[in-house]
Amino acid sequence: QVRLVESGGGSVQSGGSLRLSCVGSIFTDPEISMAWLRQGPGKDREAVAVIDHRGITEYADSVKGRFTISLDKFKGTLNLQMDSLKPEDTGMYYCAADRRPYVSGYYLRTADFHYRGQGTQVTVSS
Repeated sequence: QVRLVESGGGSVQSGGSLRLSCVGSIFTDPEISMAWLRQGPGKDREAVAVIDHRGITEYADSVKGRFTISLDKFKGTLNLQMDSLKPEDTGMYYCAADRRPYVSGYYLRTADFHYRGQGTQVTVSS
């Protein structure tokens, strides 16, 4: 059974930073695609950052240049460094993973992952 556990959410003022982490044994798999998803109030869940086992990354336009996704395969930890936060970044953030092959643009466009954590809340005030 795959279990993903997020931490690091909280409340911050606009312009601030937060670092999210997710622990999961699946992150040590030799071939895997991973992501951070976000669901804002009244919005659909979306992928904001994707990374595959080779370290290839993709970002949603709304977070490009402000968010950085990284993987520590030895520790089995997926991270999301969020800088220059804006009120529109507010939402529940989920880490996600899938053993299907990485296809450029697919996971960012669909947010379709087999495994997902319970989420951690991020609130950015103006």
